[in-house]
Amino acid sequence: MPFELVPAGTHIDFLGKRHICLAISLGLIFVGGVVAATQGVKVGLDFAGGTEVQVRFAEGVSVDETRLREVARGAGFVDATVVRFGEQDSGEYLIKFTDASGLEASEESPEGLAANTQVLQLEKAIKGAIGAFTEERVEYVGPKVGSELREDGAKALLYSAIVILVYVAFRFSSRFAPGAVVAVIHDLLITAGVLVMLGQEFDLRILAAMLAILGYSLNDTIIIYDRIRENMELRTTADLEEVLNTSVNQTLSRTVLTSITTILALLSLYFLGGEVIQPFAETMLIGVFVGTYSSIFIASPLLLLLEKRFGDSSKGQGAAKKGPGVNKSVRV
Repeated sequence: MPFELVPAGTHIDFLGKRHICLAISLGLIFVGGVVAATQGVKVGLDFAGGTEVQVRFAEGVSVDETRLREVARGAGFVDATVVRFGEQDSGEYLIKFTDASGLEASEESPEGLAANTQVLQLEKAIKGAIGAFTEERVEYVGPKVGSELREDGAKALLYSAIVILVYVAFRFSSRFAPGAVVAVIHDLLITAGVLVMLGQEFDLRILAAMLAILGYSLNDTIIIYDRIRENMELRTTADLEEVLNTSVNQTLSRTVLTSITTILALLSLYFLGGEVIQPFAETMLIGVFVGTYSSIFIASPLLLLLEKRFGDSSKGQGAAKKGPGVNKSVRV
């Protein structure tokens, strides 16, 4: 017998709460937009351009993120950020900076050469103030490359939404597709808005998480849509709202179990994966929660709206003529 977290026969009026949920979603999107417009969006090194230096300090050297950040900023790297790389006692750190305007101006040189000079100045300041270390790697992203990465990221999200629209229209019908796409866009907007409010930097890790959220949300919506389609073939369109509610309740146990197991895995990544992986895990945690919510309260109500306006009511009338025995085959 399959395990069900939600008891069979559960009947929650999800569709009846659609107006409240729509107001909540619009409110969150609006607040996120206002914060982004007033405070700006923090863009990471991948998109803004800049330099990243990974260093490993010799054994016995006393150092932490705060001390390293103070030295870097005191040396003229005014926006330097520092994160620990690896275990607590590894002595390995990532130093990122995009603004070296605090350095003394020098004669013009190519971007790559200028970046190398800045890294040498940073390493000299750290070695003099803290102690010996080994340079593990240096990565430099120019402004042009960062701009191209931003454009490619936006295109990836746009093309994914278009492919989803085509797939759902082919797999189900054209009236199902808008709900899936709107739910995905809804998830990305709210997730991005929450990240902006939390002051999170947007970089390639966040973009990867956004694409993963897109796939997760679509999968959740497809499961519910598949049950809706099955029940719509057995029930009349006269009680369409009841059919949608029944379908959502029938898949509720699967939806909740999938979300819980995914969240547990992401919590492990967040707390045990280190600071480098935390932005990805944090974004995914927000997205999984919002994606589960949108599959129930956004995709299904939009399908109800489209079916009422453009649906074929003759199918429902034909089904009604088959008598009450039709409804008995529906799994509730």
